[in-house]
Amino acid sequence: MLKPCQVHQSQSAQTLLFPVPGKPLIHGHGSNLASFSVCIRPSIMFPYKKPKRVGRGFINSGKVKAVLSESEKSKSVKAVITVKRTVGGILTNLNLQRGLDDIQDLLGKSLLLELVSADLVPETGLEKKTIKGNAHRTRSGEDGTVEYEADFDISTDFGKVGAILVENEHHKEIFLRDIVLDGFPSGPVTISCRSWVHSKFDNPQKRVFFTNKSYLPSETPSGIRRLREEDLESLRGNGEGERKSFERIYDYDVYNDLGDPDSSEELKRPVLGGKDHPYPRRCRTGRPRTKTDPLSEERSASVYVPRDEAFSEIKQLTFQAKTVYSGLHALVPSLETVLLDRTLGFPHFRGIDSLFDEGLKMPPTEDKGILKNILPRLIKTVTDANDALQFEIPETMDRDKFFWFRDEEFGRQTLAGLNPCSIQLVTEWPLKSKLNPNVYCPPESVITKELIEREIRGFMTVDEAIKAKKLFILDYHDLLLPYVSKVREIDGATLYGSRTLFFLTLDGTLRPLAIELTRPPIDGKPQWKQVFTPSWHATGVWLWRLAKAHVLAHDSGYHQLVSHWLRTHCATEPYIIATRRQLSEMHPIYRLLHPHFRYTMEINALAREALINAGGIIESSFSPGKYSMELCADAYDKQWQFDLQALPADLIHRGLAVEDPSAPHGLKLTIEDYPFANDGLVLWDIIKQWVADYVNYYYPDPTQVESDPELQAWWTEIRTVGHADKKDEHWWPVLKTPNDLINVVTTIVWVTSGHHAAVNFGQYTYAGYFPNRPTIARTNMPTEDTDEQFWENFLAKPEEALLQCFPSQIQATTVMAVLDILSNHSPDEEYLGKKMEPAWGEDAIINAAFERFNGRLMELEGIVDDRNANKKLRNRCGAGVVPYQLLKPFSEPGVTGKGVPYSISI
Repeated sequence: MLKPCQVHQSQSAQTLLFPVPGKPLIHGHGSNLASFSVCIRPSIMFPYKKPKRVGRGFINSGKVKAVLSESEKSKSVKAVITVKRTVGGILTNLNLQRGLDDIQDLLGKSLLLELVSADLVPETGLEKKTIKGNAHRTRSGEDGTVEYEADFDISTDFGKVGAILVENEHHKEIFLRDIVLDGFPSGPVTISCRSWVHSKFDNPQKRVFFTNKSYLPSETPSGIRRLREEDLESLRGNGEGERKSFERIYDYDVYNDLGDPDSSEELKRPVLGGKDHPYPRRCRTGRPRTKTDPLSEERSASVYVPRDEAFSEIKQLTFQAKTVYSGLHALVPSLETVLLDRTLGFPHFRGIDSLFDEGLKMPPTEDKGILKNILPRLIKTVTDANDALQFEIPETMDRDKFFWFRDEEFGRQTLAGLNPCSIQLVTEWPLKSKLNPNVYCPPESVITKELIEREIRGFMTVDEAIKAKKLFILDYHDLLLPYVSKVREIDGATLYGSRTLFFLTLDGTLRPLAIELTRPPIDGKPQWKQVFTPSWHATGVWLWRLAKAHVLAHDSGYHQLVSHWLRTHCATEPYIIATRRQLSEMHPIYRLLHPHFRYTMEINALAREALINAGGIIESSFSPGKYSMELCADAYDKQWQFDLQALPADLIHRGLAVEDPSAPHGLKLTIEDYPFANDGLVLWDIIKQWVADYVNYYYPDPTQVESDPELQAWWTEIRTVGHADKKDEHWWPVLKTPNDLINVVTTIVWVTSGHHAAVNFGQYTYAGYFPNRPTIARTNMPTEDTDEQFWENFLAKPEEALLQCFPSQIQATTVMAVLDILSNHSPDEEYLGKKMEPAWGEDAIINAAFERFNGRLMELEGIVDDRNANKKLRNRCGAGVVPYQLLKPFSEPGVTGKGVPYSISI
């Protein structure tokens, strides 16, 4: 037990005794202290030190008293600082540092604030002295906040406050929500911080927070110009050393942390980024290289992301991405205990249905409630002793149990399903591969004119169908074919190159016509390719179903690796890093983009830990297997262009639209009932109008865009560093005019909001019943080789052949659990246009523009509802058809199949 300290008391110093409530001093073994007291002699514990003048940096700025002499004219200003209660920050942990922080609070030494004038001294042109003040804790709010207050006497010639320097004198970081200065004749001044502030014991550098008013670099008030530059400089780092968790350093690196070669040679993976495997850049962590591979970075228990990009862990708020990582680490071992054979498939379709009806009984665990707490939607208590992994019935299956069997649903989902951005118009015949014929043999497809004309029953010729824009294709032939031989070396996996042709009917729906599967020359065998069509005899029907299973596995892999991960998560990370490094927090474009970047870097870090890593969920459960990320890099190299991430340009590029000034949105759609495009173009126009209103307000003079040094540095860094492997491409947009800026920003906003919502939040709806979208095909087509026994088994029990082709039990259940989590809106989701950013509300014109933005989004809600009720629109309305709502802007929490968040936050 601690003994009371003995301190000699003199006239100049008194001993202060602070009792701390009866809580353990130290957690863990041997912590049996009921309470403690600390004796303090202020002159000993907080000795006065004469401040030194150290350069011009803001670390030691502020050389005046908080209270001015009575002879000077002054006004009294109160600062109210709001801090959020957090998990892991101050106000939660009861330990020795917490005790010291309580004492600091009692002494009023917890937060040191310095007010910075926006003006220079007129006579000298130097910066005005800052005004310091210590904040003391005043009250705790019911909303999980704690307030501190500081009082300042400010001379009338101080001018407007341009910024506030904050030093956190606690031993723990704090999450600073905002600071309100009250007492100015013009009314309160609000500074929205929403940032972690490190302890001065971790880093002595003070944090700077600017007022909510936005400024272009050329318009920055002279008194804070230096701070603007130094704050940006502090975020860039020097590219050296391992990053610490409290830091806010943004730098670039290649994807060299997906493998784990020190654990196993089998887990070694190539570096993504560079000449061999072009790829976007990620945030640098600075971890050491592995012992067995000098090109790879060591893996660690947690991955660094700059502190403000990490989840704030605010009390009572739910961040679902943490659930992904926690859920996988808890769920997968439990599944492996129940499903001992990783290759075991489902013996019959009743076994699949039982996942929804009865569930999969989970083994008892030491912490019985861990899975239920992490996955409450999935874990149901069956008995007092056991829980069961029981899945919710997806809406598709709930409306029509046999939806996945129907060819018309197969076609519909290419336009209104989970991956509506792969379908392309056929513009040439015959279909040909662009791969090297010396390696992959004849490039011509074996889908012939005669076959297609037979399938469309003489309705028109192939040439007429192409001219009338009636033929469409899902083409994964050239992307997948180079991986076929490698993937086939993996146990329990196979692969083909594939092409799937569709015909646009008079009803505006797509009818599947043919599937071509191709195997290149392999193991001394010649090239094999075969076309499968819808059939009217039993053997043909089952071969068609097996061929569809292969194509759907290809589409599932492409969706997850390219449409979802590459085009949204991965491509966006360089935008975030460049924005933080090159645009000041007071730059209007920073403030426009900021809500669209929240938590994306944390999500991506978690994905590198558990989803896209070597041996992770993607590799173990999707068609390309261990080559998944290598294939993703190939898609980036061959297909990704920034200009084609804009929805109108993407539709035109795929032949799904042509420019038409007289048509809505300036485009005429090739398929009029194309739900993703119909709703997406309305949303695109709404976003673009909001961005245009915003950009044109801050850049009234067209020359201001080209002369804005921060903006130009930002765009240059995105092109030449963040996407360095594409830096010399001709298609990068120029950035010279406000219109250029509007197009660039609209594209980024669309990718992070609309595009991501369209390919993410329908995952459980469409893939929760995995026969609709199997993630992997595990067996070859029965017709590929002359294996008589395989063929006989297929003829005897074709259903078993299909079940063997589907994912194994552990693959299917793991993916289903992940998709349920990824499709979930958390209770604190921030939806596009729902809530105004504080800085936007500071200006009446921007405020009004946002209100119009919000109003248009509300109108889109009604437009979507009307379209879904229109019986003429067969791709979104009909018997057992799930309405298309993925681009409906707002949603309630949960798995809803609708809602467009600002950012890629899951």
